[in-house]
Amino acid sequence: MSRLDSMLRRLTAQRDGLNWAAEQISQMDGDVLDMGLGNGRTYDHLREILATRRIWVIDRVLQCHPSCVPPEKDFLQGEAKPMLELLAAEGRKVALAHYDFGFGVKEKDVAEAAALSPFIARVMVPGGIIVAGQPLTGFEELDGPNGIPAGRYMFYRAG
Repeated sequence: MSRLDSMLRRLTAQRDGLNWAAEQISQMDGDVLDMGLGNGRTYDHLREILATRRIWVIDRVLQCHPSCVPPEKDFLQGEAKPMLELLAAEGRKVALAHYDFGFGVKEKDVAEAAALSPFIARVMVPGGIIVAGQPLTGFEELDGPNGIPAGRYMFYRAG
């Protein structure tokens, strides 16, 4: 498979997974959390499909497309663990989280996801949905929407 085809498959899975997750939480209270702003494509999509929800964003740096800059009050700049601890200390509750942190080194990315999982759990609403590009630990793994190849994206329910 070409890199272009692989990227298209990944982006389609991400979009379809987020749309599915938004439906799953439609009757649930709680905010949205985008972990890993990057260039802002996912955040922009979340703004569109979950326009009535507050969307928190965590990233080390703000370097997204100018049309995708989150409001200053919703952007938590820094390392993920202290930002998640801050949300938890403030009593924030998240119904849908998107996990897209990564260094580009699989072993390092998997280790970071596992280490952050307990901190993500602290901000999740019971039954909340997490869409992740890396495997998380301590959550109920879900099948997610039809048509997404196993391992392309992971879906979890918070306990």
